[in-house]
This record gives sequence, structure tokens and C-alpha cells, in this order.
Amino acid sequence: MVLTHVFGLFTNPKREFETIRDEECTVKDCYMSHVFILAAIPAIAGFIGATQIGWKPGLSSMTAAKLTMGSAFLMCLAAYFAALVGIYIIGRSVYWMAETYGIENPNQSRCIALVAYVATPMLLAGVLGFFPSLWLYMLGLLAAIAYSTYLLYTGLPVVLNLPGDRGFLFSSAVLTVVLVVFVGILIATAILWGFGLGPVFVR
Repeated sequence: MVLTHVFGLFTNPKREFETIRDEECTVKDCYMSHVFILAAIPAIAGFIGATQIGWKPGLSSMTAAKLTMGSAFLMCLAAYFAALVGIYIIGRSVYWMAETYGIENPNQSRCIALVAYVATPMLLAGVLGFFPSLWLYMLGLLAAIAYSTYLLYTGLPVVLNLPGDRGFLFSSAVLTVVLVVFVGILIATAILWGFGLGPVFVR
């Protein structure tokens, strides 16, 4: 079912992760029912906010800066694919590291599903793109990152059947991978901007 676990991740995450652990779900199923949909939220919200409302750097009365339709479309499309690829890479990394932490015959689909559900708060926070105020977006994103981190430390030991100490260490290792992937996305963004694919503002 589409977006089955979203509500439970916010009301009773441990029980929801137990349900996720017991499900048989392929990578395709996970992406079709969850990732493709949620990853579109920040892309669509960002496109509408950047082209129709415009970004303001703070609470000032400065004129909002709007992007051209073409520029906003390319940037939001790139952000959408970055989310899809980032979740897959991190999920594969969890699968690759699993045996190091004593998990026998790890399930790749379950590892990718875990990452997809952990990323849910950050993807949902993308709705703030409809209200493109820098301070509001940053506050919302920080809150989403904090809750996603909580979901990681709560859900990984449950989904992968790890005791508390190994679960904590594995979660910390995954958090490091997330940071590496994030830096990689930033570098790729800088390279693309260098080739002229950066923001173009409406004059």
C-alpha cells in the first residue's frame, strides 16, 4: 500500500519498524510505494516556491528572488534524482557493511527500505519549499534531520535484529556514510553550477 508506514513512523516508530522488518518488500516495491512519491514533495514544492513566490533571505522586506522556469525545473529535477540515488547508495552501503556487524545473510531490499523510511521526515520537510523563507526552511530541515537521526538509531537495530550496542555502532557508521553522500552531492552540485546549470534569476 502506498505510504503505508508514514503515520506510524511519527506515532510509534519502534512498532512500525517491527512491521517493516516482517514485510517482504523488493527494492522496486519500496521505491514505487514510498520513495518516488515522497521524493517528489521537495522537488514540486521547491519548483513552485522558487518560480511563483520567490526566496527571501530572512525576515527583511527585500524583494523575493524568483528563478526562471527552466532553471528551477532543472534544479528541482536534479534534486529529485539526487534523493533517489542517495537513498539507494546509502541502502547499499548498509547492506555492504551488515556482515561486519555480525548480520548473517543480510537482505538488500530490507536495508534500502530502512534508509527510505529513515529519510521520510527530511523528504516531508520539503513541503516548506512552498513557503520559501530561508530561516523557516532551515529550522524545518534541522528538525527533520534530528528526527531522521532518531529514526535511524531506533529502527536499524529493530529491522536488522541487532542488540543495542552493535545497533548503536552500526547506526553511527551509517550516519557517517550519509555525511559522505551529502558531501558528494554538494560537490556534484558545484560542478554542475560550474557548467552553467546553476540558478538563473528573473530580472
